[in-house]
Amino acid sequence: MASGLSLHIGLNTVDPDRYDGWDGRLVACENDAHDMAALARAAGFSDTVLLTADGTVDDVTRELRAAAARLVPGDVLLLTYSGHGGQIPDETGGDEEEDALDETLVLYDRQFLDDELHRELARFPDGVRVLVLLDCCHSGTGIEVRDLLTPDALREQFGTADRDAIETVSRLMPVARQGAVYQRDKAFFQELQRELRAEAGPGARAGGGRREADALLISACQDNQLASDGPVNGKFTETLLDVWNKGAFRGGHRAFHRAIVRRMPASQSPNLYVAGRPDAAFVAQRPFTV
Repeated sequence: MASGLSLHIGLNTVDPDRYDGWDGRLVACENDAHDMAALARAAGFSDTVLLTADGTVDDVTRELRAAAARLVPGDVLLLTYSGHGGQIPDETGGDEEEDALDETLVLYDRQFLDDELHRELARFPDGVRVLVLLDCCHSGTGIEVRDLLTPDALREQFGTADRDAIETVSRLMPVARQGAVYQRDKAFFQELQRELRAEAGPGARAGGGRREADALLISACQDNQLASDGPVNGKFTETLLDVWNKGAFRGGHRAFHRAIVRRMPASQSPNLYVAGRPDAAFVAQRPFTV
């Protein structure tokens, strides 16, 4: 019989001592984590919830590695994250994206690179089904700052191009803060990026370097959009829960994604991304199936 493990991360603040005085205050991220954990429990998953100060790089990494050691082919992992999203430059030549940026999850003590998340997901045995739900800015693929942050794009989604106002209603780590923190920690991140590139190596599927992660991602927004916070849930999580309707939804992952998109404003259109080569039967399966 298959087993399901779920990990739910929700950060309403970050450690200002680690982010140059910025605490990243949000409203609904802890609620998102609690509500997604309740959904997972009702679907038959075991759940772990990491809230705010417990959402550190070490805590997240430890939980993911414990799940990778426990799950076997046929089992399923559900990972959800609600919080700020960020970006840092990849000046080491390892990022193949046109924008030469690594997307990040803004964890309590530091930014967690997309390549770090990929490394942890790659630890899961072949045949483990992995579903990731990210409710944060920069949660699509190949994000380009010049498109994301134009005044017209911001005004379309939030009714204003004022950055201070937008920071109070979106899950965007302020760009100026990203730059300042990156410059302070540049040596650390460049060494980490080189380490991750060396581990991955060329042609992971061809027998060189770390194996590729197989996962299905549904994210809060497209590459040129921001994710909205909310009074109770983030806009994406709120809509996802409405579509799921306490388990009444019966379609597969693609239909689930389309149903969420239909209920979202055009200015925030969730993305469906297939990483690696997850089993086609899993992609077609009803979400949250253990």
